Amino acid sequence: MSEDKPAETVESTPAEANAIPNGKGHEPGEEITASAKTPPTEDGENACRETVANSAQNASPHRTENAEANLPESQEFLSGAEDKKTTRFTDFEGKTSFGMSVFNLGNAIMGSGILGLAYAMANTGVVLFLLLLTVVAGLSSYSIHLLLKCSGIVGIRAYEQLGYRAFGTPGKMAAGIAITLQNIGAMSSYLYIVKYEFPLVIQAFLKVDKPAGEWFMNGNYLVIIVSVAVILPLALMKQLGYLGYTSGFSLSCMVFFLISVIYKKFNIPCPFVDFAINSTASVMNVTDPGGEDNPACIPKMANLNSQTAYTIPILAFAFVCHPEVLPIYTELRNATKKKMQHVANISIAVMYGMYFLAALFGYLTFYGEVEAELLHTYSRIDPYDTLILCVRVAVLTAVTLTVPIVLFPVRRAIQQMVFPNKTFYWPRHIAIAFVLLTFINLLVIFAPNILGIFGVIGATSAPCLIFIFPAVFYIRIVPKEEEPLRSVPKILAACFAGIGFLFMIMSLSFIIIDWTSGTSKASSGH
Repeated sequence: MSEDKPAETVESTPAEANAIPNGKGHEPGEEITASAKTPPTEDGENACRETVANSAQNASPHRTENAEANLPESQEFLSGAEDKKTTRFTDFEGKTSFGMSVFNLGNAIMGSGILGLAYAMANTGVVLFLLLLTVVAGLSSYSIHLLLKCSGIVGIRAYEQLGYRAFGTPGKMAAGIAITLQNIGAMSSYLYIVKYEFPLVIQAFLKVDKPAGEWFMNGNYLVIIVSVAVILPLALMKQLGYLGYTSGFSLSCMVFFLISVIYKKFNIPCPFVDFAINSTASVMNVTDPGGEDNPACIPKMANLNSQTAYTIPILAFAFVCHPEVLPIYTELRNATKKKMQHVANISIAVMYGMYFLAALFGYLTFYGEVEAELLHTYSRIDPYDTLILCVRVAVLTAVTLTVPIVLFPVRRAIQQMVFPNKTFYWPRHIAIAFVLLTFINLLVIFAPNILGIFGVIGATSAPCLIFIFPAVFYIRIVPKEEEPLRSVPKILAACFAGIGFLFMIMSLSFIIIDWTSGTSKASSGH
């Protein structure tokens, strides 16, 4: 720990008598809330907490609470800062504005899954899709409420530490591993899009019908270039809040995608003419009077078929943002649970609207012909369409700028599991990001079928992070004196965990069926 001594010296100077030496993980918050009914901790960590308590014995109770602002990177992405006023842990000075926090959380929610929602609507029908989307959005908001309630009771703003408070070290490790696997899977899926879409975009812009193996059309090289030139510098930011600007730009790219999908609906006739059949297909006969009478051009309000069940996990995972919630809460300016819930609700509501509109207009453009990846369907009409090429570039930009947002919780999870008591240290901060990106690049380059494996991981870790962990943490952390086990909130939380187990079993079943039948449709939404 020699590398951390300078930081500790700075934090414990007499001028900052209200600061606890920065380097003891989450223990200040745990000392404050020892009255919460929680399981006993391990001896080694008890000793560590006693050291913290002794170092703060001359501080007033209020000032002890104020130490939450000076926790290390293992919990926070903020460096310890001197507080000028007495604050509680929920009030400490964050630096990120409300709007930037909405951008960051919205960007964490928004993923490549939006490209598969029109296909999901084609297999459920408009009304059933809207119903399912509404239910999933509501459940996601409720899940964030459970996380924030747990965080408020114990004074902890890290997913892994909530697991530690609820179930000790096994709980912390389970949460850390789930976050790591889920987010590595997500980052891999984003870089797969870069690997396979970026060369096609370059090829289309250069009007090269048959590439001769040029290096700049090799997806493996392009993934490495994008990772080094764009993702790595953003991933080295000390604070997640700084990525609010790139998140806003990323979301604006997805808005452009949505506007283009709506525009194309009114410029593509139904039924559309495949480019391979008629390369001179006109896109101006949108007012074809016979189009409405064609059964293939009548939208279905409800549709049940063999693919309908696959859309449920696709929709459930479309709102996965829970590992990022507490880090964003940590950096929110003048943070309160109510304010962070507003951030979450606005982000979910905006994504809900974008998801529905993208699915609706994508479906109303192609109806039953829509493919699992929406942009591929447009290429069947005109692979050199300038607007669709621009949309592809926008989607590539959006998923690329989402990778650093997703990397932050993974780095924090690794920090929690491997270096739980260390302060912020630049070489370690940089090294973890570099190793993670290198590992993910190797996966994307050398393991072409890795998405199948991450389909299984997503089917297990995503339900844990969205449904099961928030519910069981809530049941364990909220004191029985405040809410008995048979109280309505805890019964609802138990039911919520049950829904998570149901999702997990359902998703794994679909993937196993796909593997045995040789159709890989379960991964169509990733």
